[in-house]
Amino acid sequence: MNALRMPDALLRRHFADALPAARRDHALARWDAHAPRLFAALRRIYIDAPGSDHALSTLVAGMAACAGARADALHALDIARERDPRWFLAADMLGYSTYVDRFGGTLRGVAERVPYLQRLGVRYLHLLPFLRQRDGDSDGGFAVRDYDRVDPALGDDADLDTLTARLRDAGISLCADLVLNHTADDHRWALAACAGDARYRDYYHVFPDRTLPDAHERTLGQVFPLTAPGNFTEVPGLGHVWTTFYPYQWDLNWANPDVFVEMALTLLRLANRGVEAFRLDSTAYLWKRLGTDSMNQPEAHALIQALRAVVDIVAPGVLLKAEAIVPAPALVPYFGSGDDAGHECHLAYHSTLMASLWAALAERRADPLRTAFARTPALPAGCGWLAYLRCHDDIGWNVLREEAAGGAAHAGFDLARIARFYAGVEPGSDARGRGFQNAGEDVVHGTNGMTAALCGLDAARERGDAAALAAAEARFLLLHGLMLAAPGLPTLYMGDEIALGNDEAYAGDPLRADEGRWLHRPAMDWTTAEAVERGMADDSAGHIGTALRRMLGVRAAEPAFRGDAPMRVLGFDDPAVLGLLRGDDVLVLANLSPREVAVAPQGEDALPRAGWRDLLAHDDATHALPATLAPHALRWLRRIDKADARA
Repeated sequence: MNALRMPDALLRRHFADALPAARRDHALARWDAHAPRLFAALRRIYIDAPGSDHALSTLVAGMAACAGARADALHALDIARERDPRWFLAADMLGYSTYVDRFGGTLRGVAERVPYLQRLGVRYLHLLPFLRQRDGDSDGGFAVRDYDRVDPALGDDADLDTLTARLRDAGISLCADLVLNHTADDHRWALAACAGDARYRDYYHVFPDRTLPDAHERTLGQVFPLTAPGNFTEVPGLGHVWTTFYPYQWDLNWANPDVFVEMALTLLRLANRGVEAFRLDSTAYLWKRLGTDSMNQPEAHALIQALRAVVDIVAPGVLLKAEAIVPAPALVPYFGSGDDAGHECHLAYHSTLMASLWAALAERRADPLRTAFARTPALPAGCGWLAYLRCHDDIGWNVLREEAAGGAAHAGFDLARIARFYAGVEPGSDARGRGFQNAGEDVVHGTNGMTAALCGLDAARERGDAAALAAAEARFLLLHGLMLAAPGLPTLYMGDEIALGNDEAYAGDPLRADEGRWLHRPAMDWTTAEAVERGMADDSAGHIGTALRRMLGVRAAEPAFRGDAPMRVLGFDDPAVLGLLRGDDVLVLANLSPREVAVAPQGEDALPRAGWRDLLAHDDATHALPATLAPHALRWLRRIDKADARA
């Protein structure tokens, strides 16, 4: 009998028989709760797929083995997080994203810096790819050669085990990248395919000639149109391989059930080594369909739903995060929809908010942000956005195409002009970013650069211009203050806490020179970081470091900043003013322009003039609502009643 046609009770028995007695009760309770979703998803995809019987048997046995092998500390974490499924949306959750070599040199070096992360308030650490990567160019580690081994340049497997234990003791969850869409061309599966192994050839999309690739190309987009045009690569002796990203990254054939089983068990093995969250890389591309852009297909969601069910059964303390850089309304399915709402990913990148923050600053008006918030859909319970300002990737402007077109509620804006602004070629711009994959001045794709460079700090430092430095610091803190005040799990990009600038030296490295995103992947400046922590840095790094740490401390202590606390966008007469009401009592005010503005709420959003406490000030004085905001000013205000004021 095809295993996917077996009665659920029989599948349950196979799972139970492979479990150790000590874990059987918990594992079977989770099986009963989540296995129906797992098999419903797998049946939608694989019910008639060749080899599904053997694949499912391997999956069930592997899940039982991983459940039995889960360490006691991780088992306890699973139980605690089942009791508090919204743990990652607490007000004191703070993420931090970095490369191992840029931050600590090696995994051991990262472990040595755990106290620094603790003092900063970090509780979620995303280390960008640290698994064994392709020899030579590897797309920053996203061309994975071996999912079960640490890259030798970064340490060994024992170092990973030591790091995860140390992070767990510090209350910090490690997030790792699980590259789902592709492997490196020197992965053992790819090498076996090249050697003529038919089984592993079917792990990839391989075509004997250009007939089908050309048919697919008619409707496919291009991720890297300048440096890696096209979506297929001819491999001598094998055929034409689907390569969405770079020619050395071969797209996996998820229509093959063996691929699902391999990746699901890979995830569980890493989870058992202490990885507590997974960034599911390139989730939008998992399923291919002729005549479409082969993005966001229904089967891709079924696959992630099945992965989530596997996690919920074996390692329910683990988070799944969708990396799908699409407009916010298109992201909702990655949290699950219909009967599966809340049963896909726990988190997804809010790339629309990120890009809107930068657009609003360049446009000197708040409506790009108002529109982004208005178009942000409500999420299922237990799900949240990952809020961020910068990351290892470029700022992708395409997520704002609809907002840029304008409408009845807001004026349009020119994305190409904004990209030029951040490249520093527009009048009045001090930014030091660079375009990424832009085919001409008016065909915009993305922008590279560190926050400090994009806000004008790098340029002001070069000139030694005190007034320009103060203005750039205000812009820097304004953007971070809005990101931290938005719903979701806020995540800092390494170096922003000390206003670290661009790394121009990447151009001299042959393995990095052709990848412009290395501009914003500098090595951590530990001398500056330590000076900032000691209060010995009387410069922009010190000013920003001190102010940002103040924000982080306030946010962590304020329940209204929970990632799932309600938020309302307020209307103001001046288009440069943004007002957000978090919960019932915390008001965020921001001036997106370089001029002083009047704070005049529109009628339906009128607020009491008196009885506000400035959360970012160093006193508990009660204030009236400010009548004006200075250029690029940010205020976090808490409404207090008379009893609070007397106290």
